[in-house]
Amino acid sequence: MIDFAAGRPRPHAFDVAWIHGSPSAKHNTDPDLQVYAYDEHTFVLRQNMAINYEAPFLFLLFGNEQAVLLDTGATESAEYFPVRAVVDGLIDEWLRRHPVDDYRLLVLHTHAHGDHVAGDAQFADRPGTVVVDAGLGSAWPFFGFDEDPGRVALVDLGGRVLECLATPGHHEAAVTFYDPYTGFLLTGDTIYPGRLYVHDWAAFVGTLDRLIDFASTREVTHVVGCHIEMTRTPGVDYPVRTTYQPDEPPLELTVGHLTRIREAAGQVGERTGAHAFDDFIICRLDG
Repeated sequence: MIDFAAGRPRPHAFDVAWIHGSPSAKHNTDPDLQVYAYDEHTFVLRQNMAINYEAPFLFLLFGNEQAVLLDTGATESAEYFPVRAVVDGLIDEWLRRHPVDDYRLLVLHTHAHGDHVAGDAQFADRPGTVVVDAGLGSAWPFFGFDEDPGRVALVDLGGRVLECLATPGHHEAAVTFYDPYTGFLLTGDTIYPGRLYVHDWAAFVGTLDRLIDFASTREVTHVVGCHIEMTRTPGVDYPVRTTYQPDEPPLELTVGHLTRIREAAGQVGERTGAHAFDDFIICRLDG
């Protein structure tokens, strides 16, 4: 049994060069899904831009009794995007090092947009697996947010207990996950180095306030979203549908970015449209 609750998170930078597309998608030689081991129980995966320009990040976290996969990527086809095969391989390898009988997989989501749920069907017939639909009518009852959207729900992987928050604004059913073992605050498309699309402004501002308050009482090592869309030039992003991003900033942000985004939201105020800041762009779509 691994003691996931012992001690404080041991933060370190993401020691990885992310696949970021190529000048010619036809000649792209990147893997369909890049796998980065942050530690032996925590994996960050990125989809190949030649398969889908969104190139979302997925997260696979292991506990003593089950693993959780957060999001399933932007492509349904197992032939072009073998997310289940990759995840099965990682689980098999983990179980070789940490044998467990009746080990299970839970599939959850940061939200229900297509580039985060397209691979769900690949897990539908997987033994020992529960796939929770990402829609409001399924995801929020699973966490108990339908009755109390302000609660902090717990998902126990077996000694590794995730704290889960309802964080609407980008999407009505968005969920943020905090992992005390790594200190990751996994924010989906709510917070990341890119275009923060806001469909419900009041909900988004409320979510920012809640995340700032939540992070003030937790040891957060990294704020981690699901995309990189910015360049390293302050305020400049890659255009939508770009499939080659050779000058990406890091995926991981800091707690300080939560405050910066909240301050930026105050500057945006009632103005709709895109508003560029150094590390992100707020795109207010409502109103």
